[in-house]
Amino acid sequence: MGADREGGARRKPARAAAYVVCGVVVLAGCASMPDSGDLRGVESTPRQDTQVRVFAMPPREDATQAEIVQGFLEALTSDDPNYKTARLYLTAKAARNWQPEASTTVLADGPSTEVVRPPGGREDSDAFTYALTGDRVATVDSQQAYSPADGQYSQRVHLAKDPKSGQWRIDGLPQGVVMGSSDFQRNYMSVNKYYFASNTTAGTTSQPIAVADPVFVRRRVDPMTQMVRSLLDGPTSWLGPVVRSSFPTGTALRKGVTSLTPDDQNKLTVPLNQKASRVGLARCNEMATQILYTLRTMTPTVDEVELQAANGAQLCVYSENNAQSLVTRGPVNHPVYLYFLDDKHRVVRIPGGSRGTHTEAVPGALGEGTKPLGSVAVSRDEESGAGVSLDGKSLYVGSMVSGASLGDPVLTSQGKTADDRLTAPSWDVQGDLWVADRDPKNPRLLLLQNGAGQPIAVDTLGLDGRIESVRVAADGVRIALIVEKNGQRSLEIGRIQRSGATGEQPVVSVLELRSATPDLEEITAMSWAGDSRLVVVGRAKGGVQQMRYVQVDGSTPEGPAPTALTGVKEIAASEDDKLPLVAYSEDGIVRLPTGAQWQKVVKTGSAPIYPG
Repeated sequence: MGADREGGARRKPARAAAYVVCGVVVLAGCASMPDSGDLRGVESTPRQDTQVRVFAMPPREDATQAEIVQGFLEALTSDDPNYKTARLYLTAKAARNWQPEASTTVLADGPSTEVVRPPGGREDSDAFTYALTGDRVATVDSQQAYSPADGQYSQRVHLAKDPKSGQWRIDGLPQGVVMGSSDFQRNYMSVNKYYFASNTTAGTTSQPIAVADPVFVRRRVDPMTQMVRSLLDGPTSWLGPVVRSSFPTGTALRKGVTSLTPDDQNKLTVPLNQKASRVGLARCNEMATQILYTLRTMTPTVDEVELQAANGAQLCVYSENNAQSLVTRGPVNHPVYLYFLDDKHRVVRIPGGSRGTHTEAVPGALGEGTKPLGSVAVSRDEESGAGVSLDGKSLYVGSMVSGASLGDPVLTSQGKTADDRLTAPSWDVQGDLWVADRDPKNPRLLLLQNGAGQPIAVDTLGLDGRIESVRVAADGVRIALIVEKNGQRSLEIGRIQRSGATGEQPVVSVLELRSATPDLEEITAMSWAGDSRLVVVGRAKGGVQQMRYVQVDGSTPEGPAPTALTGVKEIAASEDDKLPLVAYSEDGIVRLPTGAQWQKVVKTGSAPIYPG
């Protein structure tokens, strides 16, 4: 529980201060604890520099009930590693039973507080109850997984006067913590931990595929050690059914290890318990790779990991360069080309990282224009293409080599209009092709193994609406869908699960769909733009069209949004962040290179895509 810290500074009282701020720069306007008076709400304070650490102050002697509640709430937004100061506001029993790590509830403006008057208006001079309320924005569970949430938050804290000391303390409170959204942004950061896809392989190779599992950790409370512990604890429950960890079950840091810090060569030594002491070299290398990928974006950086057995013996030493050859992360192959349809509805391409504008038709029938296309997808190895006819009725698949023919459609929709027929297709990492049929009489999500054969109807248990767009992640275990219901379009992220014996037609399901854009009601375009990030074009209720990045868990990633662009109809991004963002807008096909403005590629063109 804590105060939201965004807004104007409050007057500092003459006596107790709720925070001590430590760092290179001490900023004015820190939250303070009033000497007296009722609590109307936990006010905001200016956001601190992210490198400045904030520590809470304990309750002063003879603090009032209001001061105890407010001091406790504000102490929870400090950088106290184990909430030791916050527990000083509790009775001894409440301090033992309170579990702050159980959850974090994020409120729009921080918790408002109000004294709860007992029935009949009679008050107990030795006990008080305060109600904590606010508009809920999100929750972070005990696995550190973020979920958007809405509705009214309402919980109570109870205070009692200690019969011996005469001091007010909190003796009843909910588990977990609660704080305002800007406090959450200051205190927490999103980091991907990495596991391996359990039911996919990268095309024809046997390399394991890394899958990002985003979690939130406290930003200035030894986040590196937090992330290693979280990684060892296993994946979040949503992702767990489709990934595996190379760490043996029960693996943890060696007893007595409280903090992990890389040396001056950016090497991190990780002492493990007995559960990991018998792993072989190949498995140990995979374990080290999981740590390397998990910590690669953190500061200080980690370039090499040494894993140690319980007795201190070295299990393996592995570097980031070696990890890249052992595990597939992101695209199997880095995209060579950007593809789109020209004014003759043929598939054309330009080099993906090029700043030039010269286009060429792709080899084979897709580039010849014998079948005018309305949308296209290119396999991740860039050897095959799939296109939906201009009227949305037919799906064609062809090899992108000179002289290759197109043949008959592999799928035909019976929808009456183009808007009721096939969506743009999408290839997964295994070379399978996904597409949705929007026929109102038979709406389906379909999978064609290797882009051919009898389409497999994908079970979409829990889908509430009609699929308007399909994009499969590079890891092959997550899928993004634009879903329309009652005229509103949302972005849903689902988990892909496959079952069935080898050689048999698999049973494929998309399960536990969850919204990644709860505050947008009109998503018009989306594309994967990282291991756990997408770029979306949408509109908030009563707002204008906007383009922004979102995380798969529904949170907003740090960093700037893409430069504004009007009239965007389609968007293309790559999991390879070195490639520019591309859009089809009222200005034609345009791209956004890193550090530059939108640039026109061609005036007449549509349906831009990278492989996938």
